[in-house]
Amino acid sequence: MALPEILIAKASKALEKFCHDRIPPHARDQVKLEFEFRGNTVTLIEVRPVWNDPSRLTHSPVAQFRFDADSMKWNLYCCDRNSKWHFYTQTEATADFDLLIKEVDSDPTRIFWG
Repeated sequence: MALPEILIAKASKALEKFCHDRIPPHARDQVKLEFEFRGNTVTLIEVRPVWNDPSRLTHSPVAQFRFDADSMKWNLYCCDRNSKWHFYTQTEATADFDLLIKEVDSDPTRIFWG
């Protein structure tokens, strides 16, 4: 089952706010957050200029939210240095997308933001 449009809209709204609020105004020319949907997955991405060529951008995955259509819940995943995704074990699957965003924001294990 494809991700329902209502959940896409809700997740988009929550992530737009998060991406805007997470980066302070004085740093928005140096770093930004974006997200992209692919199937039942939403990936949060940090975008920065390449250090020695500011005309190019680097895209680093931060977190991934995966929707399970059977349970109607979201799961959170973290990325390792080799861009492989791993289930984030500090949270349980939830229908409340905002809870997972809060976990990424607070990052108690320092796995998302280092």
